[in-house]
Amino acid sequence: MFDFGFSEMVVVAVVALIVLGPERLPKVARQAGEWLGKLQRYVSDVKSDISRQMDLEELRKMESEIKDAASGIEESFRSSVAQARSEFDSIAGDLQGGADAPAEPPTDWDRVYAIRRSRQRIVERRSERARMLGQKRPKRH
Repeated sequence: MFDFGFSEMVVVAVVALIVLGPERLPKVARQAGEWLGKLQRYVSDVKSDISRQMDLEELRKMESEIKDAASGIEESFRSSVAQARSEFDSIAGDLQGGADAPAEPPTDWDRVYAIRRSRQRIVERRSERARMLGQKRPKRH
């Protein structure tokens, strides 16, 4: 705390002995030691309180960062689910036939071609989605 050398402490002890006398010097030294101990404990308590406050503040910052990241992930997940749901609904609508499409193709070959067209649309949507996400899909032969 203070930078006292041995020689400075000897000078203070001699002056205290002269000023206080040999009867009162032990009592004053004991009292000064108690005060110095209380001061050191107080300083250590203040340091530990400051350290705890800093740790608490860091934990609060981490908590807010984690909450922000979690909400971002949740929002991304929800948008992906909504997009997938809309694609599934559109595919289901294509398979069942739209409002302007005839309910039943007139011949077997028309039904086969309708199924092939819907499969081709599914493949095109998958490849377009993979392109949007930056994924490379292997070419099929």
